[in-house]
Amino acid sequence: MIKTEKKGSSLHIWVPEKWAGYSVEQVFTEYWRVPKKMAHEWRMGKKVVLRGRPAVWSEILQKGDLLQVPLLYAEEKERETYMDIQVLYEDDHVIVVNKKAGVQTHPSQPEETDSLVNGVAFYMLSNGESQFPFHIHRLDKDTTGAILFAKDRLSAAILDRDLQERKIKRTYIALVHGLIKNKKGTINEKIGKDRHHGSRRRVSPTGQDAVTHYEVIQVLPDKNQTLVKCRLDTGRTHQIRVHLSYVGHPLVGDLLYGGQPVVSRQALHACKLEFTHPITEENIEISAPFLDHPAIFTM
Repeated sequence: MIKTEKKGSSLHIWVPEKWAGYSVEQVFTEYWRVPKKMAHEWRMGKKVVLRGRPAVWSEILQKGDLLQVPLLYAEEKERETYMDIQVLYEDDHVIVVNKKAGVQTHPSQPEETDSLVNGVAFYMLSNGESQFPFHIHRLDKDTTGAILFAKDRLSAAILDRDLQERKIKRTYIALVHGLIKNKKGTINEKIGKDRHHGSRRRVSPTGQDAVTHYEVIQVLPDKNQTLVKCRLDTGRTHQIRVHLSYVGHPLVGDLLYGGQPVVSRQALHACKLEFTHPITEENIEISAPFLDHPAIFTM
């Protein structure tokens, strides 16, 4: 764990032993691997401070040094909108929210202000934080569960990279039609757009790689349904919905992919989120309770 403290708009970091021997520049470009634009802003702003004075970027760090880095926030600000949200985890750099059904993760049009990111921005503003958050991943409008947001551009850049490198682990609960025989399995089928339907995706040999691991939690013979847990190696649009429908087990309530309207939405919930904190490097594990009334999932 790296010892840090946020003071105003500055991040104070006590240099850990593993950074000893790095230059200031190497921490930014090699350890954090921040975008070039961000590193350029820090260099040109001359507000990075080492041992109480403006940092020389070639200077070598020593264990215990105090490094002060200005926190950079969203360059474009959207409107905040009041929303009743359930916060699962929050600190100075990240916030995890339990998304309700019927809410978009982010605006699909510039004029839209009723997405979850707008609601999180309002929540932060009501707590004295005027910056606009960054969503690190997304959930479909009618999927519920844990979504991770970053509060500053450094945290967002690190988490975006972790997501691309499959270091952020997401676990889902799904209720599907039919009785799945195998207790565990992996669906490794590429997913692409359906040229006949603008909002659909389909398994396609020319699509993007997509890997879904599933495990049966409970078989419900009286309803001809199965409750499964899914883990993703990739994060393609509608991935779980497409893959499970492809193997003959569409999600209950998922009309787009062959499910029946037994419940009011597709029965999919992001129940668990695991990630490494972008600044302190702590291991964070968050569970998201079910939100549906009446309940869709029974466990």
